[in-house]
Amino acid sequence: MKEFDFRPAPWIPFKDEEVLEKVRKIGPEEITKHSNPDFRINLVEDDELELIWMADMFYRIKRSDEENKKLVMILPNPAPTYMKVAYLINKFRVSCRNVFTFNMDEWADDQGRIAGEDYPQGFLNSTLRFLYNKIDPTLRMPRENIIAPTTGNIRDYSSMIIDAGGADICYSGPGWAGHLAFIDPDVPEFAAESLEQWKTYGARVVTLHPLTIAQNSLHGSFGASGDIAAVPPKAATIGPADAIAAKNRMEFHGLTTAGTYVTWQRMISKLVLHGPVTPAVPSSILQTLDTDVYVTRTLAQKVEPLWNMQY
Repeated sequence: MKEFDFRPAPWIPFKDEEVLEKVRKIGPEEITKHSNPDFRINLVEDDELELIWMADMFYRIKRSDEENKKLVMILPNPAPTYMKVAYLINKFRVSCRNVFTFNMDEWADDQGRIAGEDYPQGFLNSTLRFLYNKIDPTLRMPRENIIAPTTGNIRDYSSMIIDAGGADICYSGPGWAGHLAFIDPDVPEFAAESLEQWKTYGARVVTLHPLTIAQNSLHGSFGASGDIAAVPPKAATIGPADAIAAKNRMEFHGLTTAGTYVTWQRMISKLVLHGPVTPAVPSSILQTLDTDVYVTRTLAQKVEPLWNMQY
């Protein structure tokens, strides 16, 4: 036993100390190796990550126009990246007439009522602001093709994706608690007796894990100041079954604190990629699926003390 030893706090979702110590030591040289050949982990430079995502989105939209085929995308928290996709759409005059987007999640209040598009911090609000409104009106998808969870549709949201033809692509990135979308660990709405049962769960309103609230308090839309009381306590989200059902998946690991080395994502990234597949780390389900993962070199560094840095 170490001279000073302790157990992780009880509210931490994943506490297997042997696994934690193992994944902390994984660095850039080992991070791309995985036993599932369909789970492709790619190490990329920090400035390549956004370009890869942007290029994939634009290519799929362009191809849907050229082939006159429907494209159904599950989109994560809208980012300024979407404005760059819109720029390419306008620059090269690509029609989005065949494009359907489903937001993977949205905020909800303490009563489970889902935020509407007028909520400034809302994801539908951001999708309209960063993507839809930036596309030339002559090239835009119909407004009704921009779909998000609502109080009225959440019970049918998973079926709506299927009825649209099924998701051609699901983009994601792990949260601090290991979530995919807002599929958080240790929340009552995703309680399951087995991994197999958990995998069957579709869209629903969930209670957010404290780590998810803390993570989002660092986002620009909430002031990037740790204002945890400003973050809604619940959210609507797709379920594991929706991510599993998608025809293609892309996962991005590269979030840092305002472009620094500091990040809440480095450790959970290693658990997602090389820990056990478990509802305690929801994004780990991707290890069993045909998925392309992109990890930046900064995020791929080993988890070890920075003694001269401290706070």
